Amino acid sequence: MVELSVELSWAETTPLSRIYAAGRHGVKEHDAGLTMAEQTGFELVQVMARRGQWSATDQACKEAYGASAPAKPHAVVAQGALLVWSGPDQFLVLSPRGDGLERARLTFAGMASLSEQSDGRSLLRISGQRSRDMLAKVCSLDLHPAVFPQWAAAATSIDHTSVNLWRSTDRDGAAVFHLLVFATFAESLWHTLLDSGAEYGVTIDAPGAWQA
Repeated sequence: MVELSVELSWAETTPLSRIYAAGRHGVKEHDAGLTMAEQTGFELVQVMARRGQWSATDQACKEAYGASAPAKPHAVVAQGALLVWSGPDQFLVLSPRGDGLERARLTFAGMASLSEQSDGRSLLRISGQRSRDMLAKVCSLDLHPAVFPQWAAAATSIDHTSVNLWRSTDRDGAAVFHLLVFATFAESLWHTLLDSGAEYGVTIDAPGAWQA
């Protein structure tokens, strides 16, 4: 009898790996009006407070993450994580790849249900002076800073695709939009965004690790 030895080789991929191509997209006659990139290397846990347990969940969040759980549509910068509102009595804990799930389990045991979604979501980063113009084509939200300021967040849809959307700023104070989409819809949404931004010129950065 001949014994066969099989070695398996695993390559880490992301929801956009198959179609992702860094470089310039759209018109090239002028400087790019926006920049897009896929963010990688994160852990994502959805925390859903059980009935009557929101106050306890909020207190546990303060003790473990140094910040209140978001009770309204906004994102909160916490210790080693970003807390993003995702609906009544629920929020997302976004943290660098590591012990995010275990940390959440220990923090919210007995008071909240958890859903680990790290590999089931794609995280996109959009910046540049024409980023809001591009998003206005495909998103029904008013993203003007007067009504959607820094750290505002929403659970909405873009081109019939459900997304979690929030706004931050870069080092120069310019707006940055973050889109979290289910992995199975990531390619479709990516194509939609590229088509919408083509007239402004798009720079596609190499994928980068997300940082809190």
